[in-house]
Amino acid sequence: MNKKIKIFSTMAATSVTAIHIFNRIQYTIANKNNILNLTENNEYEWRFGKIHYIKKGKGTPILLLHDLTAGSSHYEFHKIMDPLSRQYEVYAIDLLGYGLSDKPNMTYTSFLYVQLLTDFVKTVIGRKTDVIATGDSSSLVVMTCHNNPEVFNRLVLINPQSLYQFNLIPSRKTRTLKLLIDLPIIGTFLYNLVTSRTAFLHLFHNHYFTDCSELEKSDLLAYVESSHKNDYTSKYSFSSYIGRYLNFNILHALKEINHSIFIIAGSSKQDNRLIVKNYLNYNSSIEVAFISNTRQYPHLELPQMFLNQLEIFL
Repeated sequence: MNKKIKIFSTMAATSVTAIHIFNRIQYTIANKNNILNLTENNEYEWRFGKIHYIKKGKGTPILLLHDLTAGSSHYEFHKIMDPLSRQYEVYAIDLLGYGLSDKPNMTYTSFLYVQLLTDFVKTVIGRKTDVIATGDSSSLVVMTCHNNPEVFNRLVLINPQSLYQFNLIPSRKTRTLKLLIDLPIIGTFLYNLVTSRTAFLHLFHNHYFTDCSELEKSDLLAYVESSHKNDYTSKYSFSSYIGRYLNFNILHALKEINHSIFIIAGSSKQDNRLIVKNYLNYNSSIEVAFISNTRQYPHLELPQMFLNQLEIFL
């Protein structure tokens, strides 16, 4: 019996060591290109950590707000920042837990980000700003508008998440999944599997882009790097995301806000027309434009077509 316990202990120790080595290799590979650091760096000292952002241009301010999926960062907007900065004062932020911002070990919630956006606009930008938000970040913008109408001016929502998905609250299953990802070694291993280069390539092929011939190598590597920046700490925002702690019921807010809202949607994204229709049901004043041959990130896939639509609204 003692011999069997010894063998099992040896095998367990070997497995843990192998997983730890794998985790370290993944971190090294992900950060070797250092793509995110090639841009201008500014930091806002917020009470929960340092917030990285880029500022370019002069004029009416525009805040660019990335998606909340793993690997998201300010890089998502790198193809439209310079063109916009010729006419606007552009801010591209990395939310807490993403990109080059601090990534503390905590449960991230939508309320946390609403407060961050409010503080950032009032402290850093210093005046009412237009905002462009992608995917799941749309709920943060809508709720910030509802709670603090003086923060944002016009809202541009890129492929906003479905209202049904926003309504889903943490369940026993999603809470368990969050706890699993938060585990030191095994959780980091699982996180590394879903944020590997192969995993992101699959996402771009099947969800993010319509035509991956438009996908540049640096785009793929930037997502891999962002999801591993500062070692394993990026997993905490991801675990909160899959745990549904970032979800928000925005139906009431969507009906009540009086801000101008423009939705830009990828025509090739599954169920996008139904999603947009549901938004219009709650706020009929929303303007909508579909960009052909794009999915989740039209501003990254076909930036000039995106800018053409944006110019009509702004």
